[in-house]
Formats: sequence, structure tokens, C-alpha cells
Amino acid sequence: MSNCKFMNQDIENRISKMAKKVQDNPVIVTNRTMVVAEPEKRRRQRYVEKDGKCNVHHGNVRETYRYLTDIFTTLVDLKWRFNLLVFTMVYTITWIFFGFIWWLIAYIRGDLDHIDDNSWTPCVDKLNGFVSAFLFSIETETTIGYGYRVITDKCPEGIVLLLVQAILGSIVNAFMVGCMFVKISQPKKRAETLMFSNMAVISVRDGKLCLMFRVGDLRNSHIVEASIRAKLIKSKQTKEGEFIPLNQTDINVGFDTGDDRLFLVSPLIICHEFNEQSPFWEMSREQLGKEELEIVVILEGMVEATGMTCQARSSYVEHEVLWGYRFMPVLTLEEGFYEVDYDTFHNTYETPTPTCSAKEMVEQTAKGDILQIQPANHKANQTMEDEIEEGLEDGVTAVMSNGDISRMKKDGSDQK
Repeated sequence: MSNCKFMNQDIENRISKMAKKVQDNPVIVTNRTMVVAEPEKRRRQRYVEKDGKCNVHHGNVRETYRYLTDIFTTLVDLKWRFNLLVFTMVYTITWIFFGFIWWLIAYIRGDLDHIDDNSWTPCVDKLNGFVSAFLFSIETETTIGYGYRVITDKCPEGIVLLLVQAILGSIVNAFMVGCMFVKISQPKKRAETLMFSNMAVISVRDGKLCLMFRVGDLRNSHIVEASIRAKLIKSKQTKEGEFIPLNQTDINVGFDTGDDRLFLVSPLIICHEFNEQSPFWEMSREQLGKEELEIVVILEGMVEATGMTCQARSSYVEHEVLWGYRFMPVLTLEEGFYEVDYDTFHNTYETPTPTCSAKEMVEQTAKGDILQIQPANHKANQTMEDEIEEGLEDGVTAVMSNGDISRMKKDGSDQK
């Protein structure tokens, strides 16, 4: 017989709200999803946090001039309090600067000495000090034009300054308003309505071991051209002895078949098959518990409302990968529509699964050792069958819809 052992699992855990490994852990509510707190003794450094934040800081960056060459992106990436401060300071400084120039022209021409002289033609009418020059600068750059202070045609230097301020003011407006618009319309908040399951699971699907996790979208507006990627973050040592920390390896989640292109209307289970190209090909359940690895998943697409690209990220460390579990179904067929129950989005249940690696499974099958997967708990299955039979006797038909069991009376109406 096969050396692969099977886990003793209880099918009654299907009705549990969370898997056994996480039932006793406190729950932390985040903006995007519900994150299960990690036990203190198993807490370790993450490369990507559960909420998608990359836990990498850049230090000793001396080439700061590179930030100045891309000042627009630098301003967009600033925090809101600094962005608003820069926005206010840019306008205030330009108003004060040109106000000072207007006052300087009036001072050099002697307009300030002939304020009450009606026979004198000043550069700017009704300009009698720095404050009035500052107000005239604001009116000129913002094109308010109250009509009290106006430039005269006897001041060529003032006409040149008016042209310069009008042009530079338009450039400043375009730059700062564009910066604020891009920052406001950034799709970061949209990405927070994209959900990832708290845990990833490993179980048998179509006769092969598979790594699975669930993704969902809370909004009714869809993500256009949604795609999913996954990376295995694990340190490695080459044959030459070179140590590569946090080496990134691609995890195929349907690139060859197109399954990585998602129609994300309802929650989907993303599947990675353990084959010869998989980094988990030779990994058993026992080895998984000893490894230090992190699986980073990246969901990206265009926001339907704005057309901008958004990206949502999450990660799973080794103790957040449950071997021998499946996800509870969340989709049910109601009268005229499908309903998604997000209360069970993160829920899993145990299922009979070999504890050996996928490679060993294939080798044992090739030798003729057929892997017999028996129900984990026959009594639980029998109980479910008895309930269905009782329902039939009472005039109730059990209907399997999208993986969920709903009961309907023989006349076609739902039983509440």
C-alpha cells in the first residue's frame, strides 16, 4: 500500500466559522479584509503585510536629485498633510513674489510719492503700498479682476510683468491642480474593497494537490481586465554557494490556460496545481511546517468608473497555509439572482488529503498503489444523508446549487 498517510479529519467542521488553527486567535479588522492575528511565538518578519503594504524601507538614498527630476510624482506620493502644505505654499509664495515686484516697480517709478496727485499716471492705479500690490498680484494670477486696481498703458515694464505672471500663473495652476486631481483620483481606496481570504489551503482537486486562496470584490462596479499573480518569497542558496535572500519565484495560477484573467463578479478560488514546474512539487505537509516562506498574491485591473489601474496585494506565510482544507461555498441561488454570503468568505472545512508531496503521489500512483480517499467521518456523512431522506418524507426536496445545499418544497417554494 501507499506510504502516503491521510489526515483524520471531521466533516462536521464544515459548519465551523473558522478553521481549527485560527479559531482561538483574536481577529483584527482591517480596511480590506479580516486578518487573523498571528500567535506571538510564531510572529516573524513579513515581506508584504496582510493589508498589502510592502514592508521594505529604503535607507542611505543619497541621490536625492533623482526625486527632483520627477517632482510631479514626488508630490503625488507625499502624504496628504505635506501635499496640502506644498499646495498652499506654492500659491502663497508666487503671490508674494509678484506682489513684491509690482510694489518695486511702483517704488522705482515714484508712484508711491504721487498717491494723491491726480495729474500723475501710475503704473497700477490705486496701488498705494505693499498690501495693495499683494492684492493686485492675487487678482492678476487668479483672474479675479475686481476692477478697483488696474494697470495703465503708460507702464511698459508693468505690461511685461503682467504677461509673465499670467503665463507662470497658468503653469502653476495646471501643475498643482493636476497634482491634486491625480492624488484624489488614485485608486488606492478602490483596492481596499478587494478581498483576499485570511488563509490559503492545500487539498486535492481533480486528483492533484493544489494550493488555493479566495479573492472577492465588495463593490458592484467591476474591475476591468482583472488579473492575478503569485510569487513565492523564499531565501535560497545556489549550487555555487551564493545566498540569495528573499528570492522570488513565480507561482503559476493559470498563466498557460488563461485562468489568471478573472471575471471578478463573485468571489473566485484561485488554484495553483502542484506539478513538475511548481516550487511545491517536492514539499510534503511535514516539510511545509518547517519551511520559512511567504506567498505574495497580487490582484490588479482597471477601475470601471475611472479607467485607472489599481493593485491589491496580500500574503500568506507558512502557518497561514492550511494543509487538508477547502473553502466553504459562498454563492447561493435565490429567486431570480445569485447571492454571495461574505460571512463565510474566509471559512474553511477539513477534507481528506494525502500528507505526502505531489511528487510522491505521482510516483506511488505509477507503481500501481491507488490512493483510496475515504470520507473523513462516515457518521457525519450518514447524518447528512438521513436529514435529506427525512426532508423527502416531509415533502421537501434537497437541491444542490453552486455547491450550497438549499431546501425547496415540492411545490417549488423555498422552505424558511
